[in-house]
Amino acid sequence: MSYLSLYLVTDRTMAGLRSVADIVSEAVRGGCTMVQLREKELSTREFLAEAQKLKEVLSGTGVPLIINDRVDIALAVGADGVHLGQRDMPYEEARRLLGRDKIIGLSVENMTDVEQANLLDVDYIGISPMFATSTKHDTAQPFGIEGARKAVHHSVHPCVAIGGITSENAHLVRETGVQGVAVVSAIMASPDPCAAARQLRM
Repeated sequence: MSYLSLYLVTDRTMAGLRSVADIVSEAVRGGCTMVQLREKELSTREFLAEAQKLKEVLSGTGVPLIINDRVDIALAVGADGVHLGQRDMPYEEARRLLGRDKIIGLSVENMTDVEQANLLDVDYIGISPMFATSTKHDTAQPFGIEGARKAVHHSVHPCVAIGGITSENAHLVRETGVQGVAVVSAIMASPDPCAAARQLRM
């Protein structure tokens, strides 16, 4: 699951005057290994157009494109998979629509979610939130270092941690045994996404 190593989740509100596609391109140049397009505010047509842009940017890089929540968008652009939250489409339905060859990740917010995910054939789980974060306001109690270590120990799936991860604490998160770290603002808000990605890979 090397593609989980450094997982960028997009947020256009942090992009400023730059395009999401340009930031993604720079992040991949710096070593980003997977990209999730997360768009909560765009219309379906706008979301589709953005997904097509990222599909082009990532073409030939070997970096998978994951679509947050929207199975229809993933199917329309031929994305590599989707990431589902606890309140999104049930995993079984997403798998039926996407087929066996697509990546499906699932967010877990507590140990009960981890145990329930063990009963599903998901490709990875997202431990969320790792720490308190300003990018999402409807999150559960943070796992923290010890909580993440416990989740990794109990999960039968590869784990990626997200929420409040920075270049300063990423090494501590990796020590919990997760297969990767997922970041939003650490790259999206950086003036140099390439350098930010390179730092987070260390």
